[in-house]
Amino acid sequence: MGSARGVRGMKRRSPFAGHVLRTMMVAACLSIASGCSRNVDPNEPMEPIPPTTLRVENQAFLDMTIYVYRSTQRIRLGTATGNSVTRLRIPANLIFGATSLRFQADPIGSTRSSISTEISVAAGDEVMLTIPPS
Repeated sequence: MGSARGVRGMKRRSPFAGHVLRTMMVAACLSIASGCSRNVDPNEPMEPIPPTTLRVENQAFLDMTIYVYRSTQRIRLGTATGNSVTRLRIPANLIFGATSLRFQADPIGSTRSSISTEISVAAGDEVMLTIPPS
């Protein structure tokens, strides 16, 4: 008669048992989360993201003005000299995660120009563009 058994033969829980269990679970989760975090010194500089570049291999004789398109926005990156390899920096404000970009090579002194297909670019990538001989 001194036993604390319920209707189904199980022991009755204390009204505080659920609260204690919940508190212990929250404490365990917080200790695991704090172990995964990293202490950041506000005076320590963050690791720099390398610049995002476009490597243009211009196999054509004419120099090319290179543009980048992001949706409807067109920005001039620079000039790729004929029969040479040129590296141009893509502005960081155009890149948000993986961003779809198009590139245009506009020959100086000619009316022919071509636009690339969409290319997915992330910060720090080097995109390669080859302009074939005309």
